[in-house]
Amino acid sequence: MAISAGTDVASSLSFRLRGLLVAAALAAAAWPGTADARMAGAFDGVWNVVFATTRGNCSSGYSVPFTVSGGRVSSAGGGKVRGSVAGNGRVAVSVSVGASRANGGGRLAGNSGAGSWNGIISGDRCSGTWHASRS
Repeated sequence: MAISAGTDVASSLSFRLRGLLVAAALAAAAWPGTADARMAGAFDGVWNVVFATTRGNCSSGYSVPFTVSGGRVSSAGGGKVRGSVAGNGRVAVSVSVGASRANGGGRLAGNSGAGSWNGIISGDRCSGTWHASRS
């Protein structure tokens, strides 16, 4: 069976086009959409976060300010803070001050939020909850 040059070219173009479409779809899925970015920006501002310890020998009631800008969480006071807020309000944060470190997660909605945390504070393994309000 002989394959004509026209069929071979059409098949090659079709294969390349499919590959291009798959690559474009993967890139679009990986790139945050403008709607997501706008939604994450809805949580911009300074948030006062109060931590309560429910397990472990760590102090409770600390209040720490965090800044949210464009979906990124950073410190508004001291220590190293890295994290993000998704367009739906889901929060993931990592905090370290000296040898102490903690991770937390939860959700923001409107001007308040809540979640849980766990970490090692001054050598003690602890966990608890947090509540936030936007300033």
